[in-house]
Amino acid sequence: MTTAREIMTPDATCVGEKETLADAARKMSELGVGSLPICGEGNRLKGMLTDRDIVVKAIAQGRDPGSCSAAEFAQGKPVTIGADDDTTEILRTMAEHKVRRLPVIDGHQLVGIVAVADVARALPDRPVGDLIDAISE
Repeated sequence: MTTAREIMTPDATCVGEKETLADAARKMSELGVGSLPICGEGNRLKGMLTDRDIVVKAIAQGRDPGSCSAAEFAQGKPVTIGADDDTTEILRTMAEHKVRRLPVIDGHQLVGIVAVADVARALPDRPVGDLIDAISE
């Protein structure tokens, strides 16, 4: 069975937990992505930050993205997948938590990200269609 390690995008760029939302937005723009993992010391995952978080939870609330830290937006325990977990577990986790991207962890280290697009390239149409239905509800 295919594992997360085999289909992930490796070497995910993090936004540091002490960096500002403005810093995160610049990184997202430079990388052409809509989300970044929030990492603390030792590349430990603290959460995920999306462009929507920046707009809806900060800017729309009148907060200054230049003075808000990424750590302020790391809510709860991040949903992750193990590097050696198979596609069945990836599909289950994405559907259960209604997420489109999963940080991939090996031990306590962030090693990559699995996105719906990665899953779509690796699996036949039916499981991917079911996943899209589950996370779009």
